[in-house]
Amino acid sequence: MVAALFFTVALLATTAYFILGSIPLLVLKHDTPLDARFVRAFFNIYYRGAVFTAGATAISYAFAGHPAFAAGAAALALMAVVLRKQVIPKMDALGEQIQVNPIDAIPGFRKTHAIAILINIVQLAIVVWSLVRLGRLAEA
Repeated sequence: MVAALFFTVALLATTAYFILGSIPLLVLKHDTPLDARFVRAFFNIYYRGAVFTAGATAISYAFAGHPAFAAGAAALALMAVVLRKQVIPKMDALGEQIQVNPIDAIPGFRKTHAIAILINIVQLAIVVWSLVRLGRLAEA
């Protein structure tokens, strides 16, 4: 159970760090390919970290005998994989269009960036809720 809690906190820290780091990036004008590449790289690193920490959390909960929490963490890992496969290529495509068609590409990139942050805020809330729930189960 100690490993499960460790990886849950690691998942929480990874997600919180991403949110705290990605919100200020919305200040960027997103008007150069360098801005787009930087934001894309930040998201890519986060998604990789989220897959690792959520996967390790799932495995830890499975070994600790908490299949519901293991399934929840596995769902978060799967969500990170799916988001990475959808968000990163979209950011790549919009980043390439910034020089050619900035009127459409910049708002599209900003929207993709903001939606990905909102999804991760929901994920953070789910992780926090699971920790509270797990605490209540431990008390009982």
